[in-house]
Amino acid sequence: MPPETLTPERILEATEEVLRRYGPAKATVVDVARALGVSHGSVYRHFRTKTALREAVTARWLDRTSEQLAAIVTDEGPADDRLRRWLATLFEAKRHKAGDDPELFATYMTLIGESGGVVDRHVTDLESQLATIIEAGVAEGAFRAPSPATTAHAVFAATGRFHDPCYAAEWSRPEITADFEAVRDLVMRGLQG
Repeated sequence: MPPETLTPERILEATEEVLRRYGPAKATVVDVARALGVSHGSVYRHFRTKTALREAVTARWLDRTSEQLAAIVTDEGPADDRLRRWLATLFEAKRHKAGDDPELFATYMTLIGESGGVVDRHVTDLESQLATIIEAGVAEGAFRAPSPATTAHAVFAATGRFHDPCYAAEWSRPEITADFEAVRDLVMRGLQG
């Protein structure tokens, strides 16, 4: 059987496993290459530097959430329902990442600290998704927002406790769901004006 073709996706999958096993401080490109059964030069042909590889794996991790949320943005239905689902889905996605695989979450927190541009692009994408929903709500007459982009930025900031990883320790507390729902309802009432 011929060997599997080395693709960026295969490298990123292997990198994630290596990071899970060794952590960001000890994981190397050589470890990734070894896991794939190739030379480290083969990995560098796809990712020019260790930093580029780490940024790509971080972006991939963040993009999973963005893609899940993008489906809600393009769904049919009233904007207020989509906004409620979008906020709840963002919170659940972040909470699951922190709770289901705490070692990998801790690893990504380190990588995110190194990859400011990747995080900035992620936040910009999420705020853009919010702005799209808010703009639809304004068009439907369900929301009042003079600037959907500014309002999206404010909504993202107002709900930060439920998606900003610096609050991850709070996400397992029993009252966090009620807290989230209270903030979400307050945001919704503010938009409905």
